[in-house]
Amino acid sequence: MMHSLPQTWLNRLLLLVCLLVSKGVTEEASERCSHMIGSGHLQLLQQLIDSQMETSCQIAFEFVDQEQLKDPVCYLKKAFLLMQDIMEDTMRFKDNTPNANFIVKLQELSLNLRSCFTKDYEEQDKACVRTFYETPLQLLEKIKNVFNETKNLLKKDWNVFSKNCNNSFAKCSSQGHERRQEGPSDPQLPGFVFHLLVPSIILVLLAVGGLLFYRRRWRSHREPQTVDSPLERPEGSPLTQDEDRQVELLV
Repeated sequence: MMHSLPQTWLNRLLLLVCLLVSKGVTEEASERCSHMIGSGHLQLLQQLIDSQMETSCQIAFEFVDQEQLKDPVCYLKKAFLLMQDIMEDTMRFKDNTPNANFIVKLQELSLNLRSCFTKDYEEQDKACVRTFYETPLQLLEKIKNVFNETKNLLKKDWNVFSKNCNNSFAKCSSQGHERRQEGPSDPQLPGFVFHLLVPSIILVLLAVGGLLFYRRRWRSHREPQTVDSPLERPEGSPLTQDEDRQVELLV
């Protein structure tokens, strides 16, 4: 009895210490996630945008389709992961330049933010994603909006990105499957168009050929008449001069 009492108090003391430690870790994580994205990071992105040359040239990149994924938390959760790949593969600048250094800082920020996002099932990584064709300025605006919206949500609730988005991602996958099924709705349509166009083209070619043949025959019938007709001979031609001499001799 004497030995069991200290053991009980020891267990309670250890439990209290664990609770205090976990609370401190939670508060630290809350503070870290809420203030991880600062105004300086957004200024870096704005400098990247301002330093870009205005051009109509477009680049291809994969990003979240907001028309499919309307949940703002799930949209940012998916966009955050895609944004990391874009900064690594698409947004490339010459080494040791200011813009290249800005990208490195943003990549470091993305790595630190991973602890604030829970990972969803990997088999749905391509769900709600489509290929965009936009200018570099438009891409950078997208990246800046993702950082800005993520910053605002983390300030309101540091744990907001622990939400499970698998159901939302699954809806995108099912919608994409339905669109693929609806695409080739009439597999016989190309054959029907082919059988319709070929006779039409043949008829047009026959009509054009008949018209050319008729015009050629019409010209061949008219050419001898124009040569034999004395009315159409030009004045001063050799034939006209000979006839004039014969008339003068008779007189």
